[in-house]
Parts: sequence; C-alpha cells; structure tokens
Amino acid sequence: MAAQRTTLSAASPTPEPLGQAGSTPEPVGHRERLIAAMAAAIEDQGYRDTTVADVVRIARTSRRNFYEHFEDRDACFLALFDATNEAMMAQIATAVQPDRPLGEQVDAAVDAYIANVSEQPALYASFVREIPALGQAGAERGLATLERFASMMVALVDSGRAVQPDMGARPLNMDTAIIIAGGLRELLVISLQRGRDIDELRVSAGTTVKAILTGALL
Repeated sequence: MAAQRTTLSAASPTPEPLGQAGSTPEPVGHRERLIAAMAAAIEDQGYRDTTVADVVRIARTSRRNFYEHFEDRDACFLALFDATNEAMMAQIATAVQPDRPLGEQVDAAVDAYIANVSEQPALYASFVREIPALGQAGAERGLATLERFASMMVALVDSGRAVQPDMGARPLNMDTAIIIAGGLRELLVISLQRGRDIDELRVSAGTTVKAILTGALL
C-alpha cells in the first residue's frame, strides 16, 4: 500500500500546504508559501545554491516578508525539514489500519515511508547533507524528529492493541521504537548518499521491522 504525498507546489500563486495525504488544497499564508518556495528551489538547484532572493522570487513575495517569518535562510530550511517530516508522519498514520494483521500494518507504514522519500529524492538528499552542517540547531531538530517518529509508532501500536485486544500484544516501549526509527533513518541516509534506488529498501526494511516488532510485542 503506497501513500500519496502532498505536493509542495511553489510555482503556482498559491502553493498547496504541507499536510496529510489526500487533503484538499487550501489557501495558505506567507510562511507556508515561503516554505514551499524553499522546497521548490532545493529541488531545482540544491540548498547550497539557494538564496533568500530565490525563495522570495518563487513565493512571489518580498525579502521584508521573508524576514518577518524567518531569522535567516537556515531557519526557513529547518521549517521545511519539520513540515516535510510532519507530512510524512501524517501519511504513515493514514496508511496504517489498526484492524489489520501486524504484518500488513508494517507493510503499509514502510510503503508510505518509502513512497514519500522516493517521490522527493532531491529534498531528502538535501536534508541528509545539510542538516548535520547546521550544528547544534540541526542536531536538535534531527533528534526531535526522531523522537516524534518513535512516539508515532508507539501510538500506532496502542491503536492496534485497542482495536484487536485478542492479539495479546504488549505495548511498544520508546527504546524499541527509537531503535526502529533510528535504524530506518540511517538506512535512508546511507542509501541516499550512495545513490541507491530507495524502492529497493521496501523488502529488507519491512522484514526487519516485522521481526523486531514480533519479538517485542507478541
């Protein structure tokens, strides 16, 4: 089951907002337009060659407006990182059906994860390269994102346990969730750095996550 990603459309006058897959595009404010414009610029030329002038040109706004919302270019980039990951987590949560067998839930979650990355490879490759270069701010943002992914996994398991009490599954603890989320992230990082086809990760990632969850929950 593959998730449909929300498009970051900064080329049109009103970019679609980052959000849950399948959501209806609504008019968005200047901040969201600037974030979408940053994504468009990165897709076109990478973060290092993207300037504030590029972002405001694509967003069809002004430098003054940019600095009303962001301290600098890096702050806008980190906001894009947050928004992209929040959209991915929303898509994963939508894809996972708590009344389905555990294996199917894992497949749906992994498919949503892989689909999102594979449809935005330049954007995720930029995150892999540039977030560590932002020093403490980048490190803190990466850690916070990892913890949010782990918390989402705990919540998804809790939903499955509530819907299927006869399964007898134990709760998923945060330590195990962080191991899974962190492992998937590192697999993604290495694969993007080495130019692998992200779709090739579906089977190995799904098999590994199932093995960990089966041992931890059942």
